[in-house]
Amino acid sequence: MKIDRKTPSALVAVAASLALLPLGGCLYSNVKLPLDSNLETTDLGSKVGKSDAHSVLGLVAWGDAGTQAAAKEGEIETIKHADQQHFSILGLVYARYRTIVYGD
Repeated sequence: MKIDRKTPSALVAVAASLALLPLGGCLYSNVKLPLDSNLETTDLGSKVGKSDAHSVLGLVAWGDAGTQAAAKEGEIETIKHADQQHFSILGLVYARYRTIVYGD
């Protein structure tokens, strides 16, 4: 069996590509996701509240990104829906975790 000299470099390129797949968004990421499963029947309400927690280098963290803190910030007594938002720059250099609640 003869091995083509191009085969090893092609395998290295495929392996490198697969190794980099988990690093998607490592430079900048800003993702918002719902915390509700029945979105077709969701009534958001008239108020919005947000709460944040921050992290630097994965070493120092502060804040309260809980639903209670978000509801208090938005003066919401009845939560009808919630979203979560993850924002990061250069992976772990800076990260913000945000909870957004909607209600009345």
